[in-house]
Amino acid sequence: MPKFVRAVYALVRDVPRGQVVTYGQVAAILGHPRAARAVGNALRHLPRPLARIVPWQRVINASGGISIRGDLQRPDLQRQLLESEGIVFRRGRVDLRAYRWAGPKRERTVRLSVAVPFERQRPSRSGKRTTGKRSRKS
Repeated sequence: MPKFVRAVYALVRDVPRGQVVTYGQVAAILGHPRAARAVGNALRHLPRPLARIVPWQRVINASGGISIRGDLQRPDLQRQLLESEGIVFRRGRVDLRAYRWAGPKRERTVRLSVAVPFERQRPSRSGKRTTGKRSRKS
């Protein structure tokens, strides 16, 4: 199981009963703010044995709704589970101001094995690749 997926499951386990978190919020807490879809995929493929200990139902979309992706039964189950925890839906949405989890005290950065360079790399005079920034010699 990839490190990011394990980190998603560990973080979602910490979401308290009666509170929710968004996919984007989970991604941001893990240090990858643009990985909301990866969080959704991780939870979509949650192994059945882990579904008992990872409260997947507490993760919703940024507008406070339940995301529906081809599975017609899971959204109903998610809503039932959230309502059993005391979360109220109004017009199909959860009031994020009332039920959003503030998150852990510290951000949990997940280092991925593949890094994406943001600057074009170019060869230096020594033959090594640099990022275009000059290093400072002390």
